[in-house]
Amino acid sequence: MAGRLSLPEVDLSCPICCEIFRDPVVLKCSHSFCAPCLQQYWTPARGRSRDCPLCRSQSVDDPVPSLTLKNLCESYVSLESEELEEKAGELYCDPGEMCPLHGERLKLFCLPDKEPICVVCHTSRKHKQHDCCPVSEAVVDVKERMKSVLSSLQEKRDAFDKMKKNYEDTVEHIQVQAQFVERRTREEFEKFHSFLQAEEAARMEALRREKEEKSEEMRQKIEEMERNIMSVSASIKDLEEEIASDGISVLQKCKRTLARANCPVEDPVMAPGALIDVAQYVGCLAFHVWEKMHEIIKYTPVILDPNSAAPWLILSDDLSSVSDSDEKQKLPDNPERFNPDTSVLGHEGFASGKHAWDVNVGDNTAWVVGVAKESVKKKEKVSSVLVNGYLCVYFYHKMYFAGTSPLTRLGLKKNPQRIRVLLDCDKGRVSFYNPHDNTHIYTFKHSITEKVFPYFWVGCQQCPLTVEPKELSVKADVYC
Repeated sequence: MAGRLSLPEVDLSCPICCEIFRDPVVLKCSHSFCAPCLQQYWTPARGRSRDCPLCRSQSVDDPVPSLTLKNLCESYVSLESEELEEKAGELYCDPGEMCPLHGERLKLFCLPDKEPICVVCHTSRKHKQHDCCPVSEAVVDVKERMKSVLSSLQEKRDAFDKMKKNYEDTVEHIQVQAQFVERRTREEFEKFHSFLQAEEAARMEALRREKEEKSEEMRQKIEEMERNIMSVSASIKDLEEEIASDGISVLQKCKRTLARANCPVEDPVMAPGALIDVAQYVGCLAFHVWEKMHEIIKYTPVILDPNSAAPWLILSDDLSSVSDSDEKQKLPDNPERFNPDTSVLGHEGFASGKHAWDVNVGDNTAWVVGVAKESVKKKEKVSSVLVNGYLCVYFYHKMYFAGTSPLTRLGLKKNPQRIRVLLDCDKGRVSFYNPHDNTHIYTFKHSITEKVFPYFWVGCQQCPLTVEPKELSVKADVYC
């Protein structure tokens, strides 16, 4: 063995106790003894003078500790202990580490067959010329694979936890939305309560059903996430237990463990339409009631969709006005919502027919007005230009532009306070006018192949963008 002492054991033994030296000391005559043995030999009860037990020469000076001899003895004892442990380990071997065919220790791992073998198996026909590696190396490789799978499962569990939190936030926001819808609905119906009691009750019931259905759907999603988390956690626990184990058992169980851990689990995705359709209840509420009452009421042709509004935007209670703010609201990150662009869509999209609405821009110093395709990207900041799915005009740095590619500078003689948007889906045209004097601003000629939605972007906090109401008797006017 490396590090074996060259001295025989007798040279490391005390002449008095015949054991390996303990705290050895050396006399002037160069003979060495254990310090306790020498002191006991020199006890007055024995009637001995301070002479050497071997040569009887008198020792006037005190014995000197021998550090070198002490270190040699301690190393010898340590090596003897290691040898005993090694011999004990060689005598005992776990049955699972023995080859069932040849009775030899399983020291090799066959790479093509993915199984531990002994040295006799390696020379057999079954494994002849197969690439092998030591079992210890194979254990390390398998554990690395398990760690990789463990890391993947932990990331998946984190994704489940994040989505569960999003679902929980959605449930809370649904309650807030329900409260908002209820308040707005009651404010409107109080004006006509005596005549419209039945209509109010019907709308409350529809809201209650949708709230319960969507809340229940979210609760089911949360329970599903909890089940997924429990499943992934169980796999993680199994992998951690396998990684913590040593020896051949890791290799014998690795196939089953890894197969179970690699069982496909779908990534959590929040489906659209999870939130209450607020605009359905409060958007143009008076107008829809008026259709039953046959009375003249105020009608707003475009209702803003709060489920698409960026967290920094503030919408009016009647969903006809939007303004920017510094404070980011705590809102669910549902698929319909713009983030980070400070944008919002109209609730209703159009794929055919003619449609028109006026937007009061007032003294707003940064705005975009027009339409956006249903397929626009809402989770990244993009330029509001035609190639990205927007047909808009915008005002920025005191200049007007049409969202073409490249941009088209618009030379307006007056700063319009309102912008009229005329959408003709059938002819593929989106035109913009100043309704004050009907001055033409710009017209996009672009085929409408998918549904488009009224689009608003606001970058000024001092002045909101407001959709102007229309006074109607029977139906809305159509601008040609």
